[in-house]
Amino acid sequence: MSPRVEFHFDFGSPNTFFAHRVIPAIEQRTGVRFEYVPVLLGGIFKATGNASPAVTLQGIKNKPQYEALEMRRFIERHGIDDYRINPHFPVNTLQIMRGAIAARREGCFEPYVDEVYRHMWCEPKKMDEPEVVRAALEESGLPADALIAGMQDPEVKQELIANTEGSVARGAFGAPTFFVGDEIFFGKDRLEAVERQILSRGVSR
Repeated sequence: MSPRVEFHFDFGSPNTFFAHRVIPAIEQRTGVRFEYVPVLLGGIFKATGNASPAVTLQGIKNKPQYEALEMRRFIERHGIDDYRINPHFPVNTLQIMRGAIAARREGCFEPYVDEVYRHMWCEPKKMDEPEVVRAALEESGLPADALIAGMQDPEVKQELIANTEGSVARGAFGAPTFFVGDEIFFGKDRLEAVERQILSRGVSR
């Protein structure tokens, strides 16, 4: 039986964007679909005492430059040629993460994820301003009115909270985080290990 494979993501992390771009190839090779789980990265940081690399790498000699080098290597290795640094980073992703929950209820989750990632990291916009979000959703042909209303739905809000708390309870401290069954993997650079774990669970190429 195929293992349950989860991808815990937040649009505000460029590393989750990179993972999103690599996941389809892994799905094709393994035949296993990743389950996308929207979480709030700020909530995870608050619950675990963690912080983004933009904070934790400040004042450290050489490490930020090395991390940037590894990012370039990852981008080149996987042929990601449309990534752009978002000049508004960091972006408060609360509303667009709630929007991901709402999009699943509206039956447009996959295009919503693709398009919001595009607006964040390919054609960067300030995706924490309501008018910018609405314009982006409309440009993408998504049901903007329904999604924006859903962002204020108490059940949607609670589901995002529950996803975030559940992720932390299972060991997450950042994003992207992956689970293959109960095995946890953190970071885009663990995707090869994720694939090996999937295959070790009896899934054939």
